[in-house]
Amino acid sequence: MARMKFYCDAERCIECNGCVTACKNENEVPWGVNRRRVVTIKDGEHGERSLSVACMHCSDAPCATVCPVDCFYTTDDGVVLHDKDICIGCGYCFYACPFGAPQFPEDGAFATRGKMDKCTFCAGGPLPDGSAEEYRKYGANRLAEGKLPLCAEMCATKALLAGDADVVSEIYRKRVILRGASVLDWGVSYQKATLRAPRGLSGKSSLKP
Repeated sequence: MARMKFYCDAERCIECNGCVTACKNENEVPWGVNRRRVVTIKDGEHGERSLSVACMHCSDAPCATVCPVDCFYTTDDGVVLHDKDICIGCGYCFYACPFGAPQFPEDGAFATRGKMDKCTFCAGGPLPDGSAEEYRKYGANRLAEGKLPLCAEMCATKALLAGDADVVSEIYRKRVILRGASVLDWGVSYQKATLRAPRGLSGKSSLKP
């Protein structure tokens, strides 16, 4: 079976927040709740990077480990979902998650936070696939339609990858290899490009022949 995962390529993310907007529109996420957000590391410093963050659908999810009512479950595709009819709003999952994925519509203590909400990998919830009730509680079920999460599909630079873990890792591996090759071969490639410049253009290379 496929093991669905997200990966954000920090070298490509331009902090446009298109993924955040796509998620909120597709799933009609409640006001004050963000299933996905963009964070900046080393803001304003050398090496600044931006990352799109949401539930990572962990293989051994800490949110499920600490939940006192066992409202979490993992699908055959490896997507970590939860049952809002069982959730008691205790907030344990919020404190256990290293990514801050679980969100609550209200502030307050135990039982006053409201039902927990988080990224579902656009896989809906425990209710019948494509039903109005499923959409109302959990948002779109794009996986049931054979589609990937809209946040990844709408990413302008394809920084946010989503899908089977093996496929995602292979895409990123090829990107890393191509980046390394382009850096190592930059001088040669640039020199060849200037030598092939069309007539009438006086481009010059700073490299010695």
